Amino acid sequence: MPEAVPESEQTQNPKPEKEAPSPIPPHRCFAIDAVVGRAIFSGLSRFLSGATSSWYSQPDTCQRVYFANHTSHLDMLVIWSAMPDYVRKVVRPVAAKDYWGSGFFRPYIAKRLFNCILLERQNVKVHNNPVDEMLRQMGSQYSIIIFPEGGRQSSGEMAEFKSGLYYMCKKRPELELIPIYIDNMNRILPRGTYLPVPLLSHVTFGNPLWLEKNEKKQDFLDRARQAILDLKKKSK
Repeated sequence: MPEAVPESEQTQNPKPEKEAPSPIPPHRCFAIDAVVGRAIFSGLSRFLSGATSSWYSQPDTCQRVYFANHTSHLDMLVIWSAMPDYVRKVVRPVAAKDYWGSGFFRPYIAKRLFNCILLERQNVKVHNNPVDEMLRQMGSQYSIIIFPEGGRQSSGEMAEFKSGLYYMCKKRPELELIPIYIDNMNRILPRGTYLPVPLLSHVTFGNPLWLEKNEKKQDFLDRARQAILDLKKKSK
């Protein structure tokens, strides 16, 4: 997830009455190639990762921010595949535009199949503030999947969280936050490799949390990060 623009430089919260347009027109969303493609990639993801999942919170279609540790390019797909079908329909992964927006195949997967929100990671200014862009594209319907570390960690250890999650909750404090711990993905598709190594992984969805009133930025980011670390302990 990109670093957010400091609060003093941010634009006002997008007006709630001005709804974001539908990200994928219905005729494209249900086109045969999109439906079949999602099914193929979802099945392939589960096959390669052997991913199983457990939920401490109930799967729901209410607006949520799913946030997870990040170790592999497959993380986005594995989380999405671990969700029930009725939840997937209203969940949009957030991905880096410089990676998923280049070439032909990756943009097709990101936009056409998984309805991703693609964000700039470099030269972030007030006019392209990633927090405002995510909130705009979420509207009042969609949930998102983000990786607050901002990049993949090949060591398996979590980095400190970027500030975007905090500023998002400042603007939309009612959003329900669901921590996710992904186990073993860094060994399935290590950094610098292109062919996955089939192994068993597990996706754990934690209990919801919210930004507390008057909670300081670093306190909140530490608490959100700790929620994932607690899931890591429980998964062992």
